Amino acid sequence: MREKFEKLTSTCIPLPIENVDTDQIIPARFLKATTREGFGDNLFRDWRYDKNGNKIESFVLNNPKYSGTVLVAGKNFGSGSSREHAAWAVAGYGFRAVVSSFFADIFKNNALNNCVLPVVVSEEFLGELFKSIDENPANTVTIDLPEQTITNNATGRKESFDINPYKKNCLLNGYDDIDYLLSRKSDIEAWEKNR
Repeated sequence: MREKFEKLTSTCIPLPIENVDTDQIIPARFLKATTREGFGDNLFRDWRYDKNGNKIESFVLNNPKYSGTVLVAGKNFGSGSSREHAAWAVAGYGFRAVVSSFFADIFKNNALNNCVLPVVVSEEFLGELFKSIDENPANTVTIDLPEQTITNNATGRKESFDINPYKKNCLLNGYDDIDYLLSRKSDIEAWEKNR
């Protein structure tokens, strides 16, 4: 079981860069591991650290004025290869949701499989959200999964988002695919018995 996702209010970390691919999210040299542990340490590694391992102060994850469990990203986040490690890195860093106007399909599904909610918003809403964060990094968003809405609390503007009903159920209950099957064990046994 994982942490349930119902309603989340958080400050945001802005990444107003379009076409962020999975190699930028987690560089290929870190893909040797077969478990999820430690990937968050290398999220955006080549943007966060120089070749000597020193923090690049200008990168948003190294800026102490930004914090939160929501990453707000530019259009077309998660393009490129199908590596699930990218979703592991986003989740491992501590993000519960990523907001963008477009996600690559494979990244979107990998994120959902790793209890990270990808929230697709209009380009207008995304632009307004970047502006609100820029004006005051303490501004928050509220993501209401049961209602499938996201609210920019600085302006009060709200948008609806879509999500696969099965994945919504899994997030609301803190299930991965195995947990979901185990939750239906009695139904499965009854069906087999009556077959």
